[in-house]
Amino acid sequence: MAKYTIGVDFGTLSGRALLVNAQTGEELADATLEYPHAVMDEALPCGKKLAPDWALEHPQDYLDVFAYTIPEVLKKSGVSAEDVIGVGIDFTACTLLPVKADGTPLCFLEQYKENPHAYIKLWKHHAAQDKANRLNEIAAERKEDWLARYGGKISSEWMFPKIWQTLEEAPEVYEEADFFIEAADWVIWQLTGVQTRNSCTAGYKAMWHKQKGYPSKEFFKALDPRLENVVEDKLNCPISSLGSKAGEICEKAAAFTGLKTGTAVAVANVDAHVTVPAVKITEPGKILAIMGTSTCHILLGTEEHTVPGMCGVVEDGVYPGFFGYEAGQSCVGDHFAWFVENCCPPEYYKAAEAEGLNIHQYLTKKAEQYKVGESGLLALDWWNGNRSVLVDVDLTGMMLGMTLQTKPEEIYRALIEATAYGTRKIIETFTANGVPVNEFYASGGISQKNPMAMQIYADILKLPIRIGGTTQGPALGSAIFGAVAAGKDAGGYDTVFDAAKVMGKLRDTVYTPIPENAAVYDKLYAEYSALHDYFGRGENDVMKRLKEIKKQQSN
Repeated sequence: MAKYTIGVDFGTLSGRALLVNAQTGEELADATLEYPHAVMDEALPCGKKLAPDWALEHPQDYLDVFAYTIPEVLKKSGVSAEDVIGVGIDFTACTLLPVKADGTPLCFLEQYKENPHAYIKLWKHHAAQDKANRLNEIAAERKEDWLARYGGKISSEWMFPKIWQTLEEAPEVYEEADFFIEAADWVIWQLTGVQTRNSCTAGYKAMWHKQKGYPSKEFFKALDPRLENVVEDKLNCPISSLGSKAGEICEKAAAFTGLKTGTAVAVANVDAHVTVPAVKITEPGKILAIMGTSTCHILLGTEEHTVPGMCGVVEDGVYPGFFGYEAGQSCVGDHFAWFVENCCPPEYYKAAEAEGLNIHQYLTKKAEQYKVGESGLLALDWWNGNRSVLVDVDLTGMMLGMTLQTKPEEIYRALIEATAYGTRKIIETFTANGVPVNEFYASGGISQKNPMAMQIYADILKLPIRIGGTTQGPALGSAIFGAVAAGKDAGGYDTVFDAAKVMGKLRDTVYTPIPENAAVYDKLYAEYSALHDYFGRGENDVMKRLKEIKKQQSN
């Protein structure tokens, strides 16, 4: 009798479930729910306006994902819940919410429905940047040894700047919260009735170290005396390793998912990191780019090195027995979506419709007719700040070389090229600091849908590119971890390495560098690097000055 697992992937705008045959890796059904509240970056549901750089979400949306997508994949596939042996989930991170001791989000309470700090701070919530800046300054002054593990800077996207912002701006919310918890761990809590904390988000987003734990009380006291006991008071839960079992489907969760009580549930994971087994990577030297609204880069190593601007290095952070390295770009798919929504003329939409194409396909068709460098354009990929290697959310986008003859498709191509340049900068930084990169793997919608973009990446990176064999990389990875949580005796696997070999997928397609293109891109990349350092390393902080003027005029 075949056995199945379900992976649930919580993204920025939607959640999706994927039902997979644990013995073959065959994907039988998937279902997606767009979050009803979407990303709240302008106002709360009550209409209360939000300040610039806020990005919130509503926890009810996540429960709705479970309640819709899991019954839907069971229905579509015809698989009985009796034959589902395990569930895994992955999430964006750091996506953080304050909750009561029983797991109730504060925004569910009537008295906090109009307080933005009671809601979920999404990964791309950047309104805590001043706290991140101060945290970094104090850590550097104190010569905190953990700072080097994160490239020398902690991002505003991480846990403690967000908690500190809550304490500073809404102390009543901070006091009311019994826990601050990653949304990844919160949804596992809703499935199992048991609170767990996963080692992936703890390590990459909360400065936790397998051997040393969190930073000291003295450090947190130096930030703010009220934070001295933040770990004991607000994070007091043991850390669970990836690949382990968090618990089992409880009666409450069985009622809204249709799953059987007792079904194994894996410890939560992060959407990028969980994708590694989905593309069959089980060894060092192979970097994976999960390309969506943003891109996250994951790389395995056998030793712990400090790499400037990396998002972190965590022992067992991806696989047991390896050091997992993370870097990222805050704006990739969002980059292209911004352009088509704000800068593409109506006649392009009409032409695309006439040809039966969506606007991205139409722009790609026109852009791929250009030779490398023919547009004369060069862009910086910082429309949503820089996550790696500069770690600075106050940087902004730039386009150089436009004339009265510049066409939309040329700009579109330049934006794609900019993201590839940013990826090359990340790879070069890893390599220069003792973490070799020999192969490049890509997963996510862009890698599946846009051959031109992937050829551009191959030419700029000068590396062959292999593509994940599923359109649901994170969900498949989560299903793999669900199979490991279930264990071999139940029809799953005892290790993630064994599960990845069977359930992971790669396409036959490999993009290889075209030498003549790579030669021109080398010249363009040199110019990108000059601009990258000029605007990003302090020689000219015009981007930050402009942002400050904007902030002042918005008040």
